[in-house]
Amino acid sequence: MGQKQIFTAVFLLSGVLAMSYAGGAIPAGGTVSGKVTYEGTPAKQKPIDMSKEPSCAKQYATPPTTETVVTGANNSLENVVVYISAGAPDEGAPSQAAVFDQKGCRYIPHVLAFQANQELKINNDDQTSHNIHPLAKINHEWNKSQPPGTPALSEKYAQAEFIPVKCNVHPWMHGTFAVLKNSHYAISSNDGGFTLPNLPAGKYTITAWHESYGTQTQDVTISGSETKSVNFVFKAKPY
Repeated sequence: MGQKQIFTAVFLLSGVLAMSYAGGAIPAGGTVSGKVTYEGTPAKQKPIDMSKEPSCAKQYATPPTTETVVTGANNSLENVVVYISAGAPDEGAPSQAAVFDQKGCRYIPHVLAFQANQELKINNDDQTSHNIHPLAKINHEWNKSQPPGTPALSEKYAQAEFIPVKCNVHPWMHGTFAVLKNSHYAISSNDGGFTLPNLPAGKYTITAWHESYGTQTQDVTISGSETKSVNFVFKAKPY
């Protein structure tokens, strides 16, 4: 085959590949989306008394409430971690750090999901000291003081685990670190919604975790670029 013929063949092959891609012959990943709701009567959240920490108390027009159960319209349930618990391979940690803020003597976000071996940065935006104490059982447990104006703390967790977090200075401060094996996770929003995009073809187990109501799982099979609907309904506990 001469040089001109080789060039023509390569050109035609490139055109075919481009047309195949544009025509959808190379499928995109599938998506799992849905909503998390509750049935029953959830426990009423209590107002937080921050009178012993006036620098934080003055940041609220009315006292904030605890966030153990956060609900919305149409029985939606917020702060539920929805993730692929089986069927997806473990992934290397992203270079971007996960950020956990302490502001107004509260943890923001209340539930923080990130990957194993991903850097975790913890900021203190308050005018008072905090003492961050994640209660890990699989990973290493640590307990660090963070005075106001000091640099962010930096930590990593090597293994997947749901880790309760508390402040030893302010007993009302509670949160959770959800350390996961891959990037296929979401946290339900104020309408209970979640989306897990870019899933290759395969069979997956989807797990939904809530700090008060436990876990639920469902299996789903992705065959192409379709969107599968998966919903979770938790039984509320009034007390």
